[in-house]
Amino acid sequence: MIKISPMFSSSMVLQRFKAISVFGTGDTDGEKVTVTLGDNTAFSRVHDGKWQVKLPALPAAEGLEMTVTAEGFSRTFTDVAVGEVWLAGGQSNMEYELQNCTTGKEHLENDAGVKVRFYYTQKIVRGEADYEKTVTNNGWQLFDSEKAKCWSAVGYIFGKKLSEKLGCTVGIIGCNWGGTKASHWMSDESLEKDKDMRFDYDKYLAAMEGKTEEEMTREYREYQEYNDAWYKRNVEYYANTPDPSWDECLKVCGECKYPGPPLPLNPFSPTALYKSMIKVVCPYTLAGFMYYQGESDDDNPQNYYKLLRGLIDLWRTDWGDNELPFLIVQLPMHRYSGDEDRKNWCIIREAQEKVYRTVKNTGLAVAIDCGEFNEIHPHDKEPVGDRLFRQAMKVVYHEPSPGSDAPLFAGMIREGGSIKVFTTGQSALEIRGEKSGFEIAGADEVYRPADFEVGGNVITVSSPDVPEPEHVRYLWTNYTDKIPIYSSEGLPLAPFRA
Repeated sequence: MIKISPMFSSSMVLQRFKAISVFGTGDTDGEKVTVTLGDNTAFSRVHDGKWQVKLPALPAAEGLEMTVTAEGFSRTFTDVAVGEVWLAGGQSNMEYELQNCTTGKEHLENDAGVKVRFYYTQKIVRGEADYEKTVTNNGWQLFDSEKAKCWSAVGYIFGKKLSEKLGCTVGIIGCNWGGTKASHWMSDESLEKDKDMRFDYDKYLAAMEGKTEEEMTREYREYQEYNDAWYKRNVEYYANTPDPSWDECLKVCGECKYPGPPLPLNPFSPTALYKSMIKVVCPYTLAGFMYYQGESDDDNPQNYYKLLRGLIDLWRTDWGDNELPFLIVQLPMHRYSGDEDRKNWCIIREAQEKVYRTVKNTGLAVAIDCGEFNEIHPHDKEPVGDRLFRQAMKVVYHEPSPGSDAPLFAGMIREGGSIKVFTTGQSALEIRGEKSGFEIAGADEVYRPADFEVGGNVITVSSPDVPEPEHVRYLWTNYTDKIPIYSSEGLPLAPFRA
């Protein structure tokens, strides 16, 4: 008997203008599986317990039927659309639900009939008793004011704009989990390639060493029980304490052991979500990936460039396309009130831009002005979805507009007692609000606040305290609410150091 991947259901969206991959599992090697979509039919055979049929590329369409048949098996899916399909990956800011977004109520009340459909990859770890049942009991959703409440706000906003621009149905595959690191979405083999990518992976191997599966399961269940009780105390403390603080919370509630031991059943472990979620989606035919992640890697920012680049390489390899588009959300401003500014988010932002500059077919949605103080989940996802859409139009659909790209650092020269900074883009830069954010340093690398002037796409930076400047940096901080420089199209200059 064959099984069809849970990625396929009625109301699904299939990718246009590419060979369409339909896949599943089977008990008998050699068994023939036939797939019919509209006027097209193709077949394959089960091999090593799996099968995959490739249907010919189609233009955009709606209202199709797909039938999958094998010996003693037939299943038909209805209301099938062919359009654009994007995977929305990452952690909680990609997962952040439309109903909680600043513009969510407006979308939910007014977007009836929008041509966006959503597939939510189930959040469960392979190895849990009900994993197969949970993953299988899933399907594509049409937009309505109730179902769409729980869709990714960023993914939906992106999909709506794309659908309106291209005139076709857009499918968004939500494949994300809050609090996760890049290594959680990668394979063992990919993490083993480079010692700099093993920061969390080696801890994972050490935590498992010498333990049986039963012992690891018991250890994780004990953590879950402790964490559930701790979380209840935590909620009660913050609800009933007039001026709460984290240190006082720990005194009242006890040690916070989150995210728990890095063991196979823990979703916050290297490789866990790659095996449990990415492998469910792959190789569903896609237009590309959009990825909003990095917050949880702030304990290891110096290696984030390699991790993100490795993740892109892995996913592209798994999908069989080494140029599959990958759009990155650069982290916005953020800092909790009790945290020092360790500038670790600066390094992650720098790594994200470096990936954009060095890896082909990538896009960068600069979101430095989209953060909130003391809140890691900014409520307004409209700018992020819009900037991802602009990047998609340029990178994937080859329809760039003057507002596609945020200005980036392009170079610098020293000129007397000042530094001239050159930025990308043809439009003139604008100063909005208070002039701040620039620092310069001499050979001693002691940075001091600097004044600046803007002319076209050149910024002249100087300070009377640094007569012979050699270094310059802009918005090199985890958080500030002052974002002074934008393009004339309203996109912020990305942070940098040089």
